[in-house]
Amino acid sequence: MKTLPLALAFLFAATPAFAQAPAKPDPVIVTSGEGIVKRAPDRAFVSIAAESRARTAAEAQKLNTDSMNSVLDKIKSLGVPAEAIQTTGYTLQADFQYRDGRQNLVGYIARNQVDVRVDTLSKLGDVMASAVGSGATNISGVRFDLKDRDTVEAEALRLAVRDARRRADAAASGAGVKIAQVMRIDEQREIDNIRPMAMAARMSAGAGVEMQSAVPVEGGQIEIRSRVTLTVRIE
Repeated sequence: MKTLPLALAFLFAATPAFAQAPAKPDPVIVTSGEGIVKRAPDRAFVSIAAESRARTAAEAQKLNTDSMNSVLDKIKSLGVPAEAIQTTGYTLQADFQYRDGRQNLVGYIARNQVDVRVDTLSKLGDVMASAVGSGATNISGVRFDLKDRDTVEAEALRLAVRDARRRADAAASGAGVKIAQVMRIDEQREIDNIRPMAMAARMSAGAGVEMQSAVPVEGGQIEIRSRVTLTVRIE
C-alpha cells in the first residue's frame, strides 16, 4: 500500500480550515448630521489697490510707490497694524493701444494690491474711504469673518455629531434594535466658510469717484456649518 507524501497529506488535512465561511460583519446604522452656528462678524478683509500710469516704466513705478505709501500710511493711522496688511500682487506692464491694425506703446502701468484685515468692524467704512482719498484706485473683495472661528467651528461640529446621533437613535428605535457602540465619525470639512459681502465695494478714483465719508457696510450674519457621517453598531 502506497502512502501519500507528508507535504501532500498536510495540505489535505489543512484544506477544511481554509474553506471556513468568512465572519459575518456587524450590523450597523449609518446616519449624517449637520450643525449650524450663526454669529455676527467681528472681523473683515478688504483688497485695496493703487494703479498708476506714466510714459516710462520708472515713472509709473515711482508714482505707484508714492500712492501706495500714502494709502498705507493713512490706513495705519486709523489703527490698522502693519501685520494686518499683506501685499497680494504687484505688476508693472507696458500699455499698448491698437490703431489701424498696429500696436503702439503709449506708456506703462504699475499696480500694487494689498489685503487688509480690519479687526474693528466699525472702522471698515473709514478704512475704505480713506484709502481712496489717499490714492487707492480700486477696492474689492470685502469679506467678513470671526476672530474666534475655531471655537465656533468646534460648536458646529458638536451640534452636527449630536444631530447624527439623534437620527441614529431614531432609526434604531424604529427598527426595534439598540445601539451598542459608536464605530466611527467622519467629518466632511468645507474649504472656506468666509462669506463675501453681498454687494462688494468696488470703485475707481480714475472714474471720478471721490469719497468724502465712510462707506456704509453691513456685516449681517455668518453661518458656520459642519457635517458629519456617524456609523454605529447595533444589536
